[in-house]
Amino acid sequence: MAFPGQAGLYKETVSRLAGVIGFTYVSSRALTSRYIRLTVFSCDSSRSYLVQTAFAAVAVPLQTEKFYDIAGTCGFLTSTILSAYYPSFRSLLPASFTFANVAQPLAAGQRFGNPFTVLGGRQLLLSLMALTWTSRLGSYLAQRIHKDGKDSRFDEIKKNPLQFSGAWLGQATWITLTGLPVYLINSIPRNAQPRLGLVDLIGFSIWASGFLLEITADKQKSAWRERKNEKKHDEAFIKEGVWSWSRHPNYAGEVTLWAGLSVVASNALFSASTGSAAFLPGYFPYLAFLSPTFTYLLLKYASGVPLLEKSAEKKWGNREDWKEYKSKVPVLFGWPGSKL
Repeated sequence: MAFPGQAGLYKETVSRLAGVIGFTYVSSRALTSRYIRLTVFSCDSSRSYLVQTAFAAVAVPLQTEKFYDIAGTCGFLTSTILSAYYPSFRSLLPASFTFANVAQPLAAGQRFGNPFTVLGGRQLLLSLMALTWTSRLGSYLAQRIHKDGKDSRFDEIKKNPLQFSGAWLGQATWITLTGLPVYLINSIPRNAQPRLGLVDLIGFSIWASGFLLEITADKQKSAWRERKNEKKHDEAFIKEGVWSWSRHPNYAGEVTLWAGLSVVASNALFSASTGSAAFLPGYFPYLAFLSPTFTYLLLKYASGVPLLEKSAEKKWGNREDWKEYKSKVPVLFGWPGSKL
């Protein structure tokens, strides 16, 4: 596909990116509108929008969090696939939708082709990395809540309409900002990206280490819980394996893997925003690093660590083994090896 100079590349990239982000936020805004309507009995109408609303239509009236992680997984999957195949999805819309125009409309036979031919190497790599993580984590969380029957994070807020609404809106923000490296790279036409190189290999290695850490932490905790349910030990909390050198190694793994994705994305973004052939603003490469930054801030100061640490203090705050564990083992990042 030929592009009419740098202005054309800029228009093409921004059009695709705006379409993907718009898809995510349209879903979340509709969810909030529907939730508030159900809560305050407002009579204004709202349309049914995509993934988040479909799940919220059931979850909100029932005040249940059982669909929350599933909805987040579906949101990530659909946003990633949409970003990869945006020209194909755009070509299904009427021509009157000029806000979403791309450089050339696709004929029916060109739509939704083989990803190995439609996507560039970096686009395919990042999309597969994101889809692999999403599918693995989503299936794990779905199995966990099916087994446990609830998520303690929502014990109180699901009873409060505005707080519960904010949680769903926040999930859309999480999908948008965390997946930004993938959406950015899939928005840049494949012909305008450099070949995969050393920086991409480094980024993939960082992602793989974080992904492995998250999997290991989840498996070790699941095995620990199973042994406890079978009365094979009476420990109050896990402090073995990777949990002996981080109090929340699963969260540390998640921050790390998104940092790796951002490194892979930055290679192409720096190429597209520097030099005489630049067609994107100079700040674009740094947008990719909003992903690990937002993930770290969210998990460390909002929805992850604070809730779990507060619950732990309530349960075990007076126990000497908890005090020792808390004093020796860092919250997130620490050198591998037991600190106990």
